[in-house]
Amino acid sequence: MEQPEKKTETPMTKLARFIVDKRKAFFLIFIAALIFCGASINKVQVNNDITSYLPADTETRRGLTLMEEQFVTLGTANVMVSNVTYDTAAALAAKLEQVDGVSQVVFDDTADHYHDSAALFTISFDGEAADPETVEALHRVEDALEGYDLSVSTEVGRDTSASLKKEMTVILAIAAAVIVVVLLFTSKSYMEVPVYLIVFVAAAVLNMGTNFIFGTISFITNSIAVVLQLALAIDYAIIFCHRYMEEQDGGLDPREADIAALSKAIVEISSSSLTTISGLIALMLMQLRIGFDMGIVLAKGIVCSMVCVFFLMPGLLMVFQGPIDRTRHRNLVPKINFWGKAVVKLRFVLPPIFLVVVIAGAVLSSHCVYVFDTNDADFDNKPDWQLADEKVTATFGKKNTIAMLVPRGDYQKEKRILERVSELPQVTQVTGLANIEVEEGRMLTDDISPRQFAELAGVDVELARLLFQAYGLSVEEYGSIFQNPDDYSVPLLDIFQFLLEQKDKGVVSLTGDQAKQVEDLQEQLDVGLKQLQGEDWSRMVFVADVPTEGDDTYALLDEIRSIGQDYYDDVVLVGNSTNAFDLASSFSGDNLKISVLTALFVMVILLFTFKSAGLPVLLVLTIQGSIWINFSFPVLTNTNLFFLSYLVVSSIQMGATIDYAIVITNRYLELKAIMKPREAIVEALSQSFPTILTSGTIMAVAGFLIGGISTDATIGSVGLTLGRGTVTSIFLVMTVLPQLLLLGDALIERTAITLNRDRSQRFNKGTMRLDGHVRGHVSGFVDGEFKGVIHGSVDALIESNYQDIQTEDDQEEDQP
Repeated sequence: MEQPEKKTETPMTKLARFIVDKRKAFFLIFIAALIFCGASINKVQVNNDITSYLPADTETRRGLTLMEEQFVTLGTANVMVSNVTYDTAAALAAKLEQVDGVSQVVFDDTADHYHDSAALFTISFDGEAADPETVEALHRVEDALEGYDLSVSTEVGRDTSASLKKEMTVILAIAAAVIVVVLLFTSKSYMEVPVYLIVFVAAAVLNMGTNFIFGTISFITNSIAVVLQLALAIDYAIIFCHRYMEEQDGGLDPREADIAALSKAIVEISSSSLTTISGLIALMLMQLRIGFDMGIVLAKGIVCSMVCVFFLMPGLLMVFQGPIDRTRHRNLVPKINFWGKAVVKLRFVLPPIFLVVVIAGAVLSSHCVYVFDTNDADFDNKPDWQLADEKVTATFGKKNTIAMLVPRGDYQKEKRILERVSELPQVTQVTGLANIEVEEGRMLTDDISPRQFAELAGVDVELARLLFQAYGLSVEEYGSIFQNPDDYSVPLLDIFQFLLEQKDKGVVSLTGDQAKQVEDLQEQLDVGLKQLQGEDWSRMVFVADVPTEGDDTYALLDEIRSIGQDYYDDVVLVGNSTNAFDLASSFSGDNLKISVLTALFVMVILLFTFKSAGLPVLLVLTIQGSIWINFSFPVLTNTNLFFLSYLVVSSIQMGATIDYAIVITNRYLELKAIMKPREAIVEALSQSFPTILTSGTIMAVAGFLIGGISTDATIGSVGLTLGRGTVTSIFLVMTVLPQLLLLGDALIERTAITLNRDRSQRFNKGTMRLDGHVRGHVSGFVDGEFKGVIHGSVDALIESNYQDIQTEDDQEEDQP
């Protein structure tokens, strides 16, 4: 008796069957994972300092590390009061000096502090900028000036993370509403939408909750990762759900339709994700490590989204299959054959225009002005603190602070540096140990004799002489013992610190007025010492009236550094200007690296996807053209752009929006096997429109929402540029790309590397032996897996492991 043929399944079908049949177990796994990740979200530390991502060997990173380890930086504020007389301003300065928590108020009648009825008070606080006591002191200053026209420029109490969190909550809420509306419009059943939302929320929670494995993530990543994750990965759930419905429409029951759809969707979605992930990998290779931070979190978000689609969504479709079937509705997305026909008619007009625009875009974008300090970015939605900064700067000029770190110990060298830097015309203020005045005509680091020290510190002169001799022994200057003690001089700062050390050890005992005078002097010096003298380094601080960045500023940095290097081999400059310079230096390399690697990664993926060397060039040209056009807008509008916007958006725009081009190209190649090329491109555009509309609208809206609502220039400019880039890509993909596919059809065929496998095959009255898949007309239409021999006429797309074609003409030639 003949055994019935046993049906064999592909490994992917077996995997899909396992996932669908074990859906309850997967539900339990996801519930546990979501609880864990939900509880872990608050464990993620957010880093608000972009300079911490600079390479460790940069001057800024090294300097900031040294300052953090060796110095205390007290909080300061520039407080401007407008529309006041000088006498009123002087009275206010005296009032502010009495405020608890204020250590110093600098105000005088010079133009640096009063002109045009505006007064500028430079206030120093007792604590560091981040201390709660300093924030309270600032509030007391503001209360003391209540009723006046006030502008406060300070980093004290500036909590950008809290304001960002509020803004991103609003953005996410609006984006969610937009997503729901778009999904309802493009869905085939209204109950698809709850399934999508459950999958999206689960993927977002998994991604946010697993960020703790990195320890800290940047404030930029933390703010935009959720919105971008939804925008980048939304296609995956839509592809799977629509596959499921197609399988049901083909006659399969819900379970089998779910299995069949999943087995096909795993391959399709995994392939689609590669271009997006490749763009993020290019981002991760930036020298500035914030690129790695953003790239790894977003790439992980893509993986989390695919995991939820592959393992959670199949079970959800089974749970919701009844409501999904009952709420099916007609297709709300219109057919756009009219658009395709217009595109075909203009195929000889738009491509030349596109090439001209692309070349112009490449030239213009190369002249885009990038800035490396967020305060310099041309960004309209500015926070209150930045508006206050700009108002103070407009009235009293730029207060650009530059710190110089030099090895500790030589006060005379420091004094000469301070004198020379103070002579530079751009420098308005210099501060260092060597120019701090302790009494009229005497600086903190001046040499002082025992008698002079006794008068200043209020100690007995004999005690002072003994103290100087003991100091000389401690530093191995033995002449202090053998010469007249009054002829031995020591820097005031050093001998005073030695006195305090001996006092703490109990070697020197001070009583009464002596103790009080020393304590008063110690209190005055402590404030300056903590800020200007570390264990191994000394710090000098300069204030210059120059912009944060630019050629003039960088020339001034070189001049100041050169002065320092005249006296020390190791000189480190730190400030917003050095930060901008180091970011600019890394940008030039990162810019080229990301552009080349993103395009290269995508082209390699497309090469293996379409098995044609010419086709990837057409697709990448389209998207790269949209990137150049996108970054031409700042040049055309005479505005600058924060540098991170280019690095982030160019990689995401290439990696993500290339999917739109892939969708149209795939449809076109399939349809071209059974239709004429012009008809195929029209139909391909119409069939691809719902997918591109859904994904593109959500990506663009997410970008514009971030750009329109966020008051952070970094995040806002990334959002605005991403939204504009997405719209540009959609337009070119829906207009120029179809024309390039039609005009480049010969190029695509001639550069195919498949050796006649997996390509459209046409011959008349021939014989083909094959083992694979056939879709097309074979003396009638065939679509299925086929193993055997075809004899007849073929016009079909064939994916075959083996082909042997012999046409009727060949057969006639073989006959004798």
